[in-house]
Amino acid sequence: MNTEKLKKLQSQVRIGGKGTPRRKKKVVHVTAATDDKKLQSSLKKLSVNTIPGIEEVNMIKDDGTVIHFNNPKAQASLAANTFAITGHGENKQIAEMLPGILSQLGPEGLNQLKRLASSVAAPKPLDEDDEVPNLVGNFDEASKQEAKEVITNEKEKEKEKEKEKPEKKPESETKAADKKTD
Repeated sequence: MNTEKLKKLQSQVRIGGKGTPRRKKKVVHVTAATDDKKLQSSLKKLSVNTIPGIEEVNMIKDDGTVIHFNNPKAQASLAANTFAITGHGENKQIAEMLPGILSQLGPEGLNQLKRLASSVAAPKPLDEDDEVPNLVGNFDEASKQEAKEVITNEKEKEKEKEKEKPEKKPESETKAADKKTD
C-alpha cells in the first residue's frame, strides 16, 4: 500500500460508523455553558440571591491594578459570606480608573486607597548617612552563661525531688516488723 495514501487516511477522522463520510478534522464542541451550569448549581446550594442595580464593580489589587466589571451579575449569600460577580472583567491600571473610583468612595474608602498608594509607592533608597549599627557585646558568652544557668536550675530541681521522696526501708526490716505485729 502507498505510504502517502495511508498517512492521508490516518489524518482524516471518521466521526460515525461504516458508511459515514470522512471529515477533514474532528470538531470538538467546547462550551463554557457546562462550567457556568456547575457554578450556578454550586451557588444555588449556598442559597445566593441576585443583587439588582449594580452598574459596575472594581476590585483593586495590591499591585495597583484594577479588575473592572461593567454591568455584572452580582449575587450574594450573607449566611455563607459569599459574593459572586459574573461578567466580562478587564484588567486596568488604577490611574485610569481613579477619577471614577474617587467619586464613589466614602471617607473609609479614601483611607484604604491612601494605604494602597503608600504600599505601591517605591521604597525610599538608603542615604549615605543611614548605616547599620555595629553589634555591641559578645553573644556567644551570653548564650553559654544562660545555658549554665539552665543546667544548674535543672540540677537543683532534681535534688529537691529526691528530698521530697520518702526513704524506703530495706525488705528485711519490713518483714521483721510484720512478724512482730503477728
